[in-house]
Amino acid sequence: MYQTNRKYITPEVKMSDLIFDNSSILLLMEHFGLNFIVHDKTVMQLCEENKISVKVFVSFANLYNGFHLSGEENFSNNDVADIITYLKNSHNYYENEKYPEIKNYIQELYLKNTSPEIKLIDKFFSEYFEEVKEHLSYENRIAFPYFNELLRSGHQKKVDGQKNDFSVDEYSEHHTDIESKLNDLKELLLKYVPVQNDRVLRRKIVVSLFELEYDLNVHSTIEETVLMPLIGKLEKSL
Repeated sequence: MYQTNRKYITPEVKMSDLIFDNSSILLLMEHFGLNFIVHDKTVMQLCEENKISVKVFVSFANLYNGFHLSGEENFSNNDVADIITYLKNSHNYYENEKYPEIKNYIQELYLKNTSPEIKLIDKFFSEYFEEVKEHLSYENRIAFPYFNELLRSGHQKKVDGQKNDFSVDEYSEHHTDIESKLNDLKELLLKYVPVQNDRVLRRKIVVSLFELEYDLNVHSTIEETVLMPLIGKLEKSL
C-alpha cells in the first residue's frame, strides 16, 4: 500500500514476488478465495489451478498496483462470475472485519478522549456503517442474484421474492459513493479533534481508514467500469 514504484503485472510474474512488492495483493487473493501459500507459482499457474480468469485477476491486481484499466481488457460474460465472487467476498471483509475494526477503535478512543468531538465521530461513523450495510445488502440480495440469473437463463425473473423490473441502470442509480465519507473522518482526526494521550490509537484509526478507502476505491472502479458495462451489454443483447 505504501510503495509508489510498482511494476505492471503480467501472467508470468511469480505470485510471491507480487506479494512482496505489494502486500495488499493478499487482500485481493482473499477476495478471490485463494490460498496464501503460493510456492513458486506464477499468476497464470495460480489462476488456472483455481479456475479463475487470468485476465480478471491480472486486471484487478494492476488496480491494486496503481494502474488504471486500459479499456482494452475485453471482459466477457464468462468473467462475470469471478467478478461477483470478488465483490461478494470484499463485502464480507468490509462488513465483518474492517468497519467493525474501525468502530471498535473509535469507541476505545472515546474512553481515552471524552471530548464532545469524539462522541460526534462515534455517532457519525455508526450511522455511516448502517448506511454501508444497507448498500452491501442491496447488492447481495438484489443486484448480484439478478446478474447471475441473467447470465444463467437470459431471463429477468423474480429476485428476493419481488417482481423484477430491475436493470443495471437502477443498480447504477443506487450505487453510492461509500468511500467519500471516510475522508471526512480522516480530516476530523488529523486537523480538528484535540489529542488527549491517544496518539497511538488515533494512528491506528487513520491507517485503517486509509486501508479501507484504498480497497473501496478498487471495489468501486470494478463495479463502475467493468461490471456495469458488461451487464448493460448483456441486457441490450437479450
